[in-house]
Amino acid sequence: MRLNFEQQVSGVYASLSEKLRQAADYVVEHPVDVATRSLRSVSKDAGLSPAAFSRMSAALGYDSYEDLRDVLRLSIKRQPSSFSQRVDALQQRHEAGKIDFGTQHVADCVANIQDIANLFQGPPLEHAVDKLQKARRVLVFGGLGSTGVAEYLTYMANFVADNWSMASRMGASLSSGLVGMDERDVLIVITKPPFANKAVSAAKGAREAGIFVIVISDTHTCPALQYASAALNVRTDSQHFFSSYAATLVLAEIIVGMLAARLGNAARNRIAKVEEHNRELGEIWVDGP
Repeated sequence: MRLNFEQQVSGVYASLSEKLRQAADYVVEHPVDVATRSLRSVSKDAGLSPAAFSRMSAALGYDSYEDLRDVLRLSIKRQPSSFSQRVDALQQRHEAGKIDFGTQHVADCVANIQDIANLFQGPPLEHAVDKLQKARRVLVFGGLGSTGVAEYLTYMANFVADNWSMASRMGASLSSGLVGMDERDVLIVITKPPFANKAVSAAKGAREAGIFVIVISDTHTCPALQYASAALNVRTDSQHFFSSYAATLVLAEIIVGMLAARLGNAARNRIAKVEEHNRELGEIWVDGP
């Protein structure tokens, strides 16, 4: 439910007024307070009018502020902090002899992965895969820490389709990858805080060119979301100083799995040919003559 709420925020955040953005930000950062305290006290702490929260709720598609509170009662959102703050907290927990990092990190990653199930309750994921199936070209871009995930997604997809490529690979410019793309094509942008300027620029340029833009992030405040045709927010919560990409990798595998299922014989035949060429070129180890 937490992810569903953030997806709703992501879809309208860029179009909200400054006051309504402040209300949305406060809700995301203080879900427990919003879920358990009166609107009057929440408004006072936020420095906003009760009407701002009511209008924000309506903008997100809720019938009332109380409906929004019902959703928030089911979840708790940890407020993000900087890498340096998080590594300091990690070290303090270690020194205090609290639960070891490895055990806690596994638990956090499992929770993040389980939360992906919320994506199956709404149309963004199905809509995104439908567009990928019908696309003439698919270009994938991941800035900074998301680069490896973008490469892994592209690598998997190339087993089932021949129209996927990764932007800015091997020194190629991002703009050269976007040249010639139009409404028949799809751009996938993967970006997490701190956001890469190129990721935001790519999403903006692609949307202006009529390209279908899929943005994968972990927060409704991602600046690339205002240009997204489909927004897929994935949790990265952990006590690590760096955002956890475990759930993002699982989402990448889900996307390619759904695509392979839809492509049917075409995907099966291509995978067989790829495997055959791998053996012929000696790409993979073969036991025996």
